[in-house]
Amino acid sequence: MDILKEDTVLVIQGNDRGKTGKVLKVFPKGSRIIVEGIHFIKRHTRPSAANPQGGIVEREGPIHVSKVMIVCPKCGKGTRIRHMQLQDERKTKMRECVNCGEVIPKSRE
Repeated sequence: MDILKEDTVLVIQGNDRGKTGKVLKVFPKGSRIIVEGIHFIKRHTRPSAANPQGGIVEREGPIHVSKVMIVCPKCGKGTRIRHMQLQDERKTKMRECVNCGEVIPKSRE
């Protein structure tokens, strides 16, 4: 999957179209992600030690990866990703913006 945790993404489909947010969690098996401030759902929760009152809690729900685009740090627009391989001894794979050619760093590094 091209989208990683801590990436900034732009929503291109659905009720939250046009909004941007940071990726909080990635589920590669189901091709879904949770984005900060996008797709709020209501959960009915029982009282617990963490939430002694219980009730209806709003939180972000997962959305499919195909409904978002990565925001390029240089041009600031939603973009597709091109994969390139550096010519060093480790043959490092990098993500590159299709529009401006800027390398999009992996946030885990």
